[in-house]
Amino acid sequence: MTPPVSSDSPPDTLDIFNRVRFIMVSPTHPGNVGSAARAIKTMGFHDLHLVAPADPDIVRHPEAIALASGAGDILESARQHASLADALGPVTLAFALTARARAIGPPPCDIREAAAQSAAELGRPDARIAIVLGTERTGLSNEDITLCQRVCHIPANPEYSSLNVSQALQLAAWEMRYALLPLAGAARLPDTHARHDPGSDPASSERVQAMLDHFEQALLAVGFLDPRHPKKLVPRMRQMWTRNRLSADEVDMVRGLCTAMIRSAGHPAPHGAPSPRTLLNEHAQAPGPDRHV
Repeated sequence: MTPPVSSDSPPDTLDIFNRVRFIMVSPTHPGNVGSAARAIKTMGFHDLHLVAPADPDIVRHPEAIALASGAGDILESARQHASLADALGPVTLAFALTARARAIGPPPCDIREAAAQSAAELGRPDARIAIVLGTERTGLSNEDITLCQRVCHIPANPEYSSLNVSQALQLAAWEMRYALLPLAGAARLPDTHARHDPGSDPASSERVQAMLDHFEQALLAVGFLDPRHPKKLVPRMRQMWTRNRLSADEVDMVRGLCTAMIRSAGHPAPHGAPSPRTLLNEHAQAPGPDRHV
């Protein structure tokens, strides 16, 4: 998972993510507000705005605080507005998130297109983006939507497109983050900070061959391999192991498995006994009907 933008991020990264705000219109459920705060923080955003919430103290409600789960700073800094027009004051491109198709109103797009348009818009330093969500019961009103420049849809199941407000906000925040990371000069994958794991290096041929000998010994010990009737087991086994470039750690893991198999069999080969390869070679050279099996 890509790590959230932190205070250690480059200034341009913080600037781009700070120019995206998420607006909840007339929220009624404290849990949704808390979940929304958590959703946007996990994606590196910080700007939550509430328009005419049912409870002016909704951000201090115990349920909101509980569901924010570590995003209390987003709740505390959330701004409240009397109207959507006020909340959209500095915004240059606003997306009204809705599940309903509307014949009249701003042009529609899906959430991924909205994120791409936002990335293009934020190339200008004075650009500001807003994602606007309505209530779960009624969504956004026609008047609210006319204040936005685009209508935005999440392509959910048409037979059951009922998304919780905070779930919809999480999806929107994720798409926005994915689109904005390249613009911010940030990676989409976690950075290992050049740490190298030597155990992941490919094992040498010598180590792999020693492992294969050990594996044959383990197969003999548990009775899976009969040196008198090996058939094609050994060459196929060797082909299987050598086809996959084993790492040093993988070789050690298999050697540990072999040791456990031999120990659990309870009858290791006596000291000075021929190796499995010697036994198999001797059998392969001996006459008999099984020689070419």
